[in-house]
Amino acid sequence: MNKYLLGLKLMLFLCLSLQAQKSDIRIKVITDSENEPLMGATVYFGVLEKGLVTNSDGIVDFTAIPNGQYQVMISFLGFKTLEKAIRVPSEIELIFKLKKDGNELDEVVLQSTRSTRTVKEIPTRIEFIGAEELGEKTLMNPTNISMVLRESTGIQMQQTSLSSGSINIRIQGLDGRYTQLLRDGFPLYGGFSSGLSILQIPPLDLKQFEIIKGSSSTLYGGGAIAGLVNMVSKTPDKEPTLDIMLTQTHALGSTSNIFYSKRNDNFGFLLYASGHYQKEYDPEGDGFSNLPQTKSVSLNPKLFYYPSEKTTIWFGLNGIYDDRIGGDILKIESGEEGIHQYTEENNSKRLSSQFVYETQLDATSSLQFKNSISFFDRNLTVPDFNFDGKQTNSFTEITYHKGSEKTDWIIGGNLYTLDFDENDNMPLQRDQKDVTFGAFANNIYDISDHWILETGLRIDYNNDFGFFPLPRISLLYKDNNGFSSRIGGGLGYKIPDIFTEEAEYINFENILAIDKTAVDSERSYGVNFDMNYQTHLSNEVGFSINQLFYVTVINDALLLNSINNDFFQFENANDVIISKGAETNIKFSYKDFKWFLNYALIDTRLNYLAGKPQKPLTAKHNVGSVLMYESEKWRIGYETYYTGKQFLSNGTETTDFVTMGLLLMRNFKLGSVFMNFENFTDRRQSRFSPLILPPHENPVFPEIYAPTDGFIFSVGLIIKPFGNEDHD
Repeated sequence: MNKYLLGLKLMLFLCLSLQAQKSDIRIKVITDSENEPLMGATVYFGVLEKGLVTNSDGIVDFTAIPNGQYQVMISFLGFKTLEKAIRVPSEIELIFKLKKDGNELDEVVLQSTRSTRTVKEIPTRIEFIGAEELGEKTLMNPTNISMVLRESTGIQMQQTSLSSGSINIRIQGLDGRYTQLLRDGFPLYGGFSSGLSILQIPPLDLKQFEIIKGSSSTLYGGGAIAGLVNMVSKTPDKEPTLDIMLTQTHALGSTSNIFYSKRNDNFGFLLYASGHYQKEYDPEGDGFSNLPQTKSVSLNPKLFYYPSEKTTIWFGLNGIYDDRIGGDILKIESGEEGIHQYTEENNSKRLSSQFVYETQLDATSSLQFKNSISFFDRNLTVPDFNFDGKQTNSFTEITYHKGSEKTDWIIGGNLYTLDFDENDNMPLQRDQKDVTFGAFANNIYDISDHWILETGLRIDYNNDFGFFPLPRISLLYKDNNGFSSRIGGGLGYKIPDIFTEEAEYINFENILAIDKTAVDSERSYGVNFDMNYQTHLSNEVGFSINQLFYVTVINDALLLNSINNDFFQFENANDVIISKGAETNIKFSYKDFKWFLNYALIDTRLNYLAGKPQKPLTAKHNVGSVLMYESEKWRIGYETYYTGKQFLSNGTETTDFVTMGLLLMRNFKLGSVFMNFENFTDRRQSRFSPLILPPHENPVFPEIYAPTDGFIFSVGLIIKPFGNEDHD
């Protein structure tokens, strides 16, 4: 009996001991930037297979958790998943901060809208490429921004010259002249410089890209028929930042970049410098370069002054020297004559200034004044022909912004001048001067919690082509369950000039000057409609989808026609160009993994030609897949892109093709090392059709519809002595 009682007491003691080894625990989740409670975050004990969702105060209470050490995972859509080791019971208050995901757009304020609203509150559809994705593309191509744009849905980078590598951007199947390239809101890259602009903008000092597809002329004037790309530069922070990036490719391309920034209470300074050398590269051994020999140097200093908390003044300079020569390899390397005589040499210099004054007038209104002067000098030389000229642009603008609880007003005016001066020794003089005045007003109004309306009107006056009224309207619907939709449209126009893709293709040879009495400006109208939805498929799997439909119509399109066997002149098309299509973007996220899928349908029809054919060199179907793994130590990216069949100008149908890329990056305390296998399946046009046609001494270059350089392997090193955190 005594033994029985002793055993009963021992069992009771063990039960009480086990009960004593369990504890209740409270965990609070807040945002890293604002320290605000995060409602709806999931806190999960993996070993216990137990999880709860935070309440409106960002708190979860777990009961009867066995004492010990655990790994807990905290996740929420739009924020980076956090894994932490905790001990139960805890002697400290458990508060965890979640950082916003680099791809979360809701809290991003975009410069292109000129408003202080976030993405989710703006009816205009804007695509955003943030610092994280931009950094990835910089590793793939540190010399210029072509990689950033090429892999965006519905955007095509059309190479116009094999020898120089010149590239134009096409949005939704429309020529490059219909897209406006901006840097911090300044139009610096149009006209004569457009064919080389993409190649001369290094990405390391940029913090984000903002892409508006469809007419954006109300806020930015002529040239934004297909859309605009605004590149936003980094600005100095009180913590100094120093980035040094060194890259080497197996194709003998070497690039070095350095970025430094620092500010104090009253002054800030930023310096970016870049140098690039590329040896002529001929992967198929046909004796002609697929990458030209290139020597380029860029320098971009900026000075910031902060006289008060309400006012910022900054001044910047952009200087670029670029010399590239492509063509016959023997001619480039040794100057050999005979049949080895074809080369194309482009020597260019670019210098531009930017000045910005912005001040907060009161709690709801602000004023901004900006000015830029841009100078571009280019000399293009091919056998028996030389095209040489200088272009000077100026841009001055003043805007007033007034905001309230439900409405935002932006009112402004600007002056844009262009002066192209061809060398007086040229046989054909094609000088051009344009002066355009503009005034605009834009309003965003909250109709209700779910509906937001945006309306705008611009009136431009050009000294040769008269007045252009440009209205636009957009409507946004959003609910509280992750769904939103936008519809909008507007008018656009483009002043004629000789700097088109067709003219670039023939090196501007024998092209007559624009006859402003016989040629009208190009005009357009377009409509976009899109739907967005984001949700969590489970505690760990995030999902979002965006579906876009669009149509753009261009009247009086500028065409380059042959008037005899020797000369070409510009004329207006007698019917419209219609570009219509759809874009689909899907994203899955799981812990440190992200999977992006995209599809673009581009149906661009030339109604002025018999049969209304598809625009040449425009693939109707494009598909992309990007799988990313990102942790504190590693970044691994695998990309696959499918480009559908295209038509050449003579009606020949091309083959479709698939390209693949792989990026490996390892982060360390003071920097990173990386390897990039770009187009590692070595898809290039020479595998499908010749890039060069005889005769050797005066070759014919077929149109380019696929990559020309093939597989490029690169290795690099990023050094960050300090300023490892992202600073804007």
